[in-house]
Amino acid sequence: MSKIIQVGMAELKLAKVPDKLMTAGLGSCIGICIFDKTIKLASLTHIMLPSSTQARNPQNAAKFADTGIELALKEMEKNGALHSRLLVKIAGGAQMFKFSGESDIMKIGERNALAVEATLQKFKLKLIASDTGGNYGRTIIFDPGSGDLLVRTIGHGERTI
Repeated sequence: MSKIIQVGMAELKLAKVPDKLMTAGLGSCIGICIFDKTIKLASLTHIMLPSSTQARNPQNAAKFADTGIELALKEMEKNGALHSRLLVKIAGGAQMFKFSGESDIMKIGERNALAVEATLQKFKLKLIASDTGGNYGRTIIFDPGSGDLLVRTIGHGERTI
């Protein structure tokens, strides 16, 4: 019997087949799915901000792109994943609100996406699919068995990446 494991904001969870990982309400946040197809293990990290270095309270590593990816990598390897086999899919990073002046500080979704991509490169992790940007929220469900990431949107349908 498979179950869907819910991942909340600023959380990181792992799942093995036949379970799936799900996070809802990704606006500017990004869901980062790291998986090892050989052992059918996946992690889903729901990051909220690009960097822990500017945070007043950086204790929750899963909240930030830089520390969340590093934590997910350690947890995956602790559970038998091999770094060389890891693949990544991401979704989220929307610009949910319009701000006058369009200051880059307010473009959190875009900054999150850039930070995630830079951190993946730093750890030599291969990003094979992404669904980021736009101005709409997403709910995602990741299947460690197939490696499929189902992206559901409001008003923009659903697709599998």
